Amino acid sequence: MPDFFQTLIATIAVGSLYALVALGYTLVYGILKFINFAHSDVFVLGAWTTFASSTFILSRLNVEAEAAPWWVGVCVLLLAIAVCSTAGYLIERFAYRPLRKAPRLNVLITAIGVSLLMQNLGQLPGWVIARGPDRIVTKAEAALTPKDREGDVTIANGTATIRYPGDPLATIPFGASPKRAPTLLPDAVLNESVVSRGIVSGGSKRGLLTLDHPITLAPQRGYRLEMVRDDADHRTETLNLAVDPGQYAAGVELATQPRRNPADVDGATYRLLQDPLVPIRLLDVLIVGSSIVLMLALQWLVFATRFGAAMRAVSFNFDNASLMGINVGFVVSVTFVLGSSLAAAAAFLYAMKYPGLQQTASGVWVLLGLKAFVAAVVGGIGNVRGAVLGGFLIAGIEFFGARYISTELRDVYVFGLLIVVLLVRPSGLLGSTVRVKV
Repeated sequence: MPDFFQTLIATIAVGSLYALVALGYTLVYGILKFINFAHSDVFVLGAWTTFASSTFILSRLNVEAEAAPWWVGVCVLLLAIAVCSTAGYLIERFAYRPLRKAPRLNVLITAIGVSLLMQNLGQLPGWVIARGPDRIVTKAEAALTPKDREGDVTIANGTATIRYPGDPLATIPFGASPKRAPTLLPDAVLNESVVSRGIVSGGSKRGLLTLDHPITLAPQRGYRLEMVRDDADHRTETLNLAVDPGQYAAGVELATQPRRNPADVDGATYRLLQDPLVPIRLLDVLIVGSSIVLMLALQWLVFATRFGAAMRAVSFNFDNASLMGINVGFVVSVTFVLGSSLAAAAAFLYAMKYPGLQQTASGVWVLLGLKAFVAAVVGGIGNVRGAVLGGFLIAGIEFFGARYISTELRDVYVFGLLIVVLLVRPSGLLGSTVRVKV
C-alpha cells in the first residue's frame, strides 16, 4: 500500500507538468488547427534559461542555492517566462503567420524546421555569463613564463601571484554539455515525525555517539539525527543512524553515517526524525499547487473573459471573428505567448524537481515533448480540460506501469494508450465528435 500511494504522489506531480506543457499544444491547435512541434523546444528553452539565469544571479550574489533569498526563485521564473514568451511570439510572427493560408503540410514542415533550429542553436558555444572562483597560483618571479606574464600577475618581493579566471559555469547559448540547475525552491518531508529530542554526547570512538533519552526504532523505517551544534554559527548537520531496529536505553552508543569525531558532536542538541511510510515532499506540493493555480487561471481566462470569448470565436472561424471586430492577429499572438508562458512555468518546476539538464537536442527532451503531445491528444486536442486530464492519465499509466509491470516498457504504455484512444475515440476522451453530413 505505501508503494501505491508513493506512486500516486509521483503521478500527480509529474502529471501536473505534463498538463502544463500539453495546454500549450492544445491552445495553438484550438486556434490554428495545427500542431506546434516547436512547443517542446520552448519548454527546453525555459529549463535552460532557468539554469543560466539562476547560476548568473547566484554568482553575482556569491551565495549557494540553499542560502539564496526567496526572491531569486521569483526572478528566475519571471525571466524564464519572459524569454519563452518572446520566443513563442517570434515563432508565430516570423515562422507561422506568413503560412497562415498555406497548405497544412507546409506549416508542419516549418514547425519541424523551427524545432531542429532551436535544438541546434542551444548547443552552440556561447558567451560566458557566470564563472567559478578565480584560480590563484604562486610562483617565483624568475620562474614566470612569457605566457604567465600575459595574465593577471602581481609581483611582490620576488614572488609572483597569477590569477586565472574561474571555469565557466553558464553560457548563452548553453553549449553541448549537461548541467545541473541550482535548486531554488525549498524541499523537505512534510509528514516526518519527531521521535525524540535532547542532547548528544560523544561516544568512545569516531562514528559513535549517545543520546540522553531511550529510543525505539521500528523495522523498515529510516531514522535521521538532526543536530544543531553549540557554536557561534549554530550549524545544523544531519546524520543517519546505522543500527538495527529495537529498543535502546539512554547512554547506549549508536553508530552513525557519516562518522564524526566525539568532540564534534558532544553537547549538540538533536531531533531524532522518523521517515514516514509515504513521504510527502514540499517540492511536490509546490509543483502541484502552482500547476493547479495556472490551470484554473487559464480556465478562467478562456471561459470567463472577453479575451477568452475572442479566442473561442477565432477558433471557430477566422473570417467571422474578423467581421465582428476581433483583431485575429493579436489573439493568435497572445495565444502563442500564453502557451509559451505555461511551458516556461512547467520548465522552471521541472528543473527544480529534476535538476540534471541534458543538452537541448537530447532525446530526453524529445520524448518528454512527445508525452505532453500525447496527453493533449488523449484528452482531446483543442480541449483545455482534456489536456489536463490527459496529462494526469499519461503520468498515471507511465508510473504505475513502471512500478507494477516493467520499468523498461514505461514509454510503451504511454504510446499504447494513445493507439487505444485513437482507435476507440479518435477525437480524444473529452473531444467533441465531429459529424459530417453526406
